[in-house]
Amino acid sequence: MSSPAVPVDPPPALAICIPARNEARRLPRLFDALDRLLVPAGTQVVICLLLDSCSDGSAGVTADYAAHARHPVHIATHDGGPANAGISRHAAMSLGMAVLGPAGGILLTTDADSWPRADWLGATVNGLAAADLMAGNVLRGDGPQDQAQDRIERYYAHLHLLRRRVDPVAWEAEAMHHHASGANMAMRTEVYAALGGFPPLISGEDAQLADDAARAGFRVRRDAASVVHTSARRQGRARGGLATALDLLDRIGLDGVRVTHPVDQLWQYRQHALARRAFGTAEWSPLAAAIGLSTDHLRGVARDCPNAEAFAMRAVPEAPGGMRQIPFEVAEAALAMLTAAPPAQAA
Repeated sequence: MSSPAVPVDPPPALAICIPARNEARRLPRLFDALDRLLVPAGTQVVICLLLDSCSDGSAGVTADYAAHARHPVHIATHDGGPANAGISRHAAMSLGMAVLGPAGGILLTTDADSWPRADWLGATVNGLAAADLMAGNVLRGDGPQDQAQDRIERYYAHLHLLRRRVDPVAWEAEAMHHHASGANMAMRTEVYAALGGFPPLISGEDAQLADDAARAGFRVRRDAASVVHTSARRQGRARGGLATALDLLDRIGLDGVRVTHPVDQLWQYRQHALARRAFGTAEWSPLAAAIGLSTDHLRGVARDCPNAEAFAMRAVPEAPGGMRQIPFEVAEAALAMLTAAPPAQAA
């Protein structure tokens, strides 16, 4: 006698949500990459393009693509005045939610000057099987070699490895990175709705959403298996993004870069791990002593938290001396010492 069939969830529908502002020259590269994507079996893919105050030929390029694209293309326009990455990206995601409809699915977002690797969809869907929000890797793929930016990115990659060394979580990827970029991010529609969408920030809306997700108790996975390449241009569409950072590095070099002292960040990471344990055991005294808060205060915070992730992100304050800002090269040397330490010293 055969065993009863085990119900299998149907493959999710995927909406790729892209804001574009005067990107007529770069959109063809993106569109070619979208048509080359490997699609997981049985999955439906739709492209949702938000044309934000475009005054170049972006609308015509997009219309031409939609006429022969491999996947259905949905286009909306937004006249929002000055560039605002958060407003534009949220409008693109809202279009994706409307297209997917009540059944929902997965919202992916990237940028008009970017191009995903062919296996992007599969890697992203696989990552979301273990997490609530996927922050994939973003690699600069054109333009000059940016050695200073490369060093900064290696620094933050090593810092994130140290973080997971002292505060491991079950949903993190085996191959990690440090980004939380709107050029490569994905989540289920219900998660996006629960978070209220990307905040209306001129830039940094992506990092803010990832932080909001963790504080809400959602599992944020930084997965290097999901790859999107992006432009190394120096003239971006919104102030404060990657283009601004690259332009500033060209002008001031690493001597002008200051970052948070890794010792202060390590202090937070250690307390995050302690907070997770405290949430699971309700033994508040060790955490209270470590972070200088009362046990009653911690109990109150815990009552408002759905899980240990939310509690760790909300309960742990800044390091006792504040989050000191130091020259990048000083921080780089300090981090090298910390990562060389035996696990017992770093934990």
